[in-house]
Amino acid sequence: MYRVWNFVTNYSLLLIAGAITALIWANIDADSYHHFVEFVIWDHAPIGHLHDGHRTLTLHYLVNDVLMAFFFAIAAKEVWEAVILENGSLRGKKAATPLVATLGGMIGPITVYLGMAYLVWPDTFDAVKNGWAIPTATDIAFSYLVGRMVFGAGHPAVRFLLLLAIADDAAGLIILAIFYPSGELAPEWLLLSVAAAVTVYLLCNWLPRKRDAGNQDRPHSTWMASTLSVWPYLLAGAVSWYGFQEAGIHPALGLLPIVPTLPHADRAFGIFSEAEQYLSDLLNKAEHMLKHPVEVILFFFGLLNAGVEFNAIGEATWLVLAGLVIGKPVGIFIFGWVAAYPMKLGLPAGMRSIDLVVIGCVAAIGFTVSLFVASVAFPGGLVQDAAKMGALFSFGAAAISIVAGLVTRVEKQNG
Repeated sequence: MYRVWNFVTNYSLLLIAGAITALIWANIDADSYHHFVEFVIWDHAPIGHLHDGHRTLTLHYLVNDVLMAFFFAIAAKEVWEAVILENGSLRGKKAATPLVATLGGMIGPITVYLGMAYLVWPDTFDAVKNGWAIPTATDIAFSYLVGRMVFGAGHPAVRFLLLLAIADDAAGLIILAIFYPSGELAPEWLLLSVAAAVTVYLLCNWLPRKRDAGNQDRPHSTWMASTLSVWPYLLAGAVSWYGFQEAGIHPALGLLPIVPTLPHADRAFGIFSEAEQYLSDLLNKAEHMLKHPVEVILFFFGLLNAGVEFNAIGEATWLVLAGLVIGKPVGIFIFGWVAAYPMKLGLPAGMRSIDLVVIGCVAAIGFTVSLFVASVAFPGGLVQDAAKMGALFSFGAAAISIVAGLVTRVEKQNG
C-alpha cells in the first residue's frame, strides 16, 4: 500500500557507489587514498581524534564519528517506535520468537568467529579476538531488499526479518557503547548527555503538552512544533554528542539519548515507509528531514571505510565471513526453532521452520554496520583491513539467500 523503495534504493546505490569507488582508488593509488581519508580539517580542535594531549578533526572522524550519528539516530528511531507504540513490532508475544532468534543471530556468529580463531589460527588469536562483534551485525536496508527478492513483499518472513534486524541493531548499539569505548572512559560526562535529554524533553515536549491540557487547539505544542521545530533537539543532540565524546563512548551514538525525547505519533507505518513523511509528529518529521542527508553521508562512509587493498585479505576476513554466513543462519535457526516449539512461542502464520534458515542467510549481510564495527574494533592496519574485507564479502550472502530460497522452495507472496 505504501511505497518503501526510494530510501532503500537510494541508500543502497550511494553506499555501494562509495564503497566501489574506495576499493578502486585504494587499489590504484593507496597513498593518495589514505591521505584523503586522514585529511586534517582542524588541528587542536575541540572535537576529533585525541592524541598527544590535543584533538585533531580529520575527514574520517567527521564522517565516522560526527555525521554517522544521524544514521544511528534513524536506526534508533525505528527501535524506539517498535518498543513504545501500542502496536509496536517489538512488543508482546508477536515479537518473542524474532527476539529469541536475534539472540541466536548474535551468539552463533560470536561462537564461530572466536571458535575458528582459537582452533584454526591460534597464533593470531590475540590479534583478531577483539573483532568478535563484527559478524553480529545485520544491515537492515540491504537485508530488507534481499528479503523482498527472496520471499516477496507480502511474506510473513519479511516482517520477521525486519523485527530481527531492528532488534539486532538495538543490541549492536549496546555492544558498541559497552565493549568498544573510543578512549579512556570518563562516565561522569554522560551526565551532560542525560541533562541535555531531560532538559529538552521537559521544555519542548512535556511543558507544552501540560500547558495545552484540556485545549483541543494545542496552541503551545503547535507553536513549538511549527516555530522551533527540531532545532532545540539538534542543540541538545550536539551537547549529548559532546558528552559521549568526552565520556570515551563512541560519539556516533551521541544522539541516542535525544531520540526518545521527540514528540511522536501513536502509530508508525514501518521502517523505510514513504507514508511516514505524512505523519505530522516531530519524530517522523525529523526522520524525513534526515533521510536524504543520511544517504549522502552513507556515500562518504562507504568512500572513507571500504578502501581496502585486495592483498589485505587474511585470517580476519575469513573469520568475519564465516561468522556471518555460517554463524547467522545456524544461530537463527536453532534459537528460532527452540522459541517456536519447545518454548511454544510459535511462528507467524504462513511461515515454515525452514524459512528460518533462509532468514539467517539474508541476515548474514553485515556490510554497513559490520564495516563500522571493524573500524572501531581494530586500529588502522592490516587486521582492520582484513576484517573490512570480510564485511564487504558478506554481500555474497545475497546470492546464498537466493539459492537457499530456491532449494527450500520458498513460495513468494507479493500481496
